[in-house]
Amino acid sequence: MNEVRRDAVTLQDVGEEAEGQRLDNYLTRLLKGVPKSHIYRILRSGEVRVNGGRARPDTRLAAGDRVRVPPVRVAERNDPAPARPLAARILYEDDALLAIDKPAGLAVHGGSGIAHGVIEQLRAARPQARFLELVHRLDRDTSGVLLVARKRSALTALHAAWRDGAVDKRYQVLVRGAWRDAMRRVDLPLHKLATADGERRVRVDRAGQHALTIFRRIRTWPRHAPPLALLEAELRTGRTHQIRVHLTHLGFPLAGDDKYGDFAWNRELAKTGLKRMFLHAATLALAHPLTGAPLAIASPLPDDLARFVATLDGPDA
Repeated sequence: MNEVRRDAVTLQDVGEEAEGQRLDNYLTRLLKGVPKSHIYRILRSGEVRVNGGRARPDTRLAAGDRVRVPPVRVAERNDPAPARPLAARILYEDDALLAIDKPAGLAVHGGSGIAHGVIEQLRAARPQARFLELVHRLDRDTSGVLLVARKRSALTALHAAWRDGAVDKRYQVLVRGAWRDAMRRVDLPLHKLATADGERRVRVDRAGQHALTIFRRIRTWPRHAPPLALLEAELRTGRTHQIRVHLTHLGFPLAGDDKYGDFAWNRELAKTGLKRMFLHAATLALAHPLTGAPLAIASPLPDDLARFVATLDGPDA
């Protein structure tokens, strides 16, 4: 790994693709290879200026702004690892956004030892694209519909739709237990905490944030040992690990959940073919961020989950 010094002050004119972006995020994209700690250091020192004046990290940029960037040291690999080809297929695309069918096991972005997530793969596959940003996130082990904005204006509108609860998000989950309700509304607040070793955890707690999930029965296997149920989970709020924690609290652990589920049962499931969490982002329905037209995007149940469901229809089902 070499270090390359950018010796001269540079002046960057902000384009329309960065309209509304935070200054710290703009610099992170601009100064690839520069540690975030250093970016915040030059921001605090006033070396970065917007239109000639000092600016805070959370300053929102406008098209036409001029950003002064001081000399920095940029880490440069001698043998950069090539980005992997895009492993997800495109479900929908237009000038404003695209929807990706994310496979399980693939992180949405790099970091924490992951070199190339979905967004890095997408940018590598489309080097000519001026703007590609994640609209929301899915856990690494969750498959299904993932939205990426192709314009800053679309990203801003989609974030507003998420905040306002104007996006219909539905998942398919397999749980253990004799589920009887055709529809069940679960309104239980969730509290996020960190364990002593820094692991992020969530639990039901009256002091937590409002969290609402609506579960609908798709299919049950009451004669299976143990009884199982395939459910649709509609997220009315988007709290961390919401579906998983609500199900575990109700006594219906999610199949393959290695954080909140039944670990002994998970080991048995792995022996019979289910080697990952059965949590699939099946559909998203929303108004198009620029035109307002209704937009519905669906991802079919992946082959590994569909094959496991098929095994449940044996003579002991």
